[in-house]
Amino acid sequence: MTDSIYDFKVQDIKGNEHDMAEYKGKVLLIVNTASKCGFTPQFEGLQGLHSELGEKGLAVLGFPCNQFMNQDPADEGTISQFCSLNYGVDFPMFAKIDVNGSEAHPLYRFLKKEATGVMGSEKVKWNFTKFLVNREGKVIRRYPPTTKPEAIRADIETLL
Repeated sequence: MTDSIYDFKVQDIKGNEHDMAEYKGKVLLIVNTASKCGFTPQFEGLQGLHSELGEKGLAVLGFPCNQFMNQDPADEGTISQFCSLNYGVDFPMFAKIDVNGSEAHPLYRFLKKEATGVMGSEKVKWNFTKFLVNREGKVIRRYPPTTKPEAIRADIETLL
């Protein structure tokens, strides 16, 4: 069992492996995304945060997930192209993962344990659930899908 977000390895959307330790010293906003969801337009707000606060130390990290009503069925190449063409996404996107269940990615198991949802539930309820992580790698807060990225800006700026 790990006690640091920096102990995990993740695969980017092009298939390259990365250590989460690459993000030491940055504030992270980690989001499970989907291309065919009612919340998909939040890519615009996520990209806005990345563009405006990236130089100050924010890293937005997107993890496509197809566990919620088959709303991201495409392969990684198609997802990457969709995000770039439709929302100008240039923040790091990663390989499609599961966020719930027995096949949940270890990073998400950790995030859910560190910041539980409503009434202590660990389960991610839907696409665009967001986890805010401070510069020391501590999970600070979980935000529900209905919370727009712009509404998190003040919390992010406090950590920057």
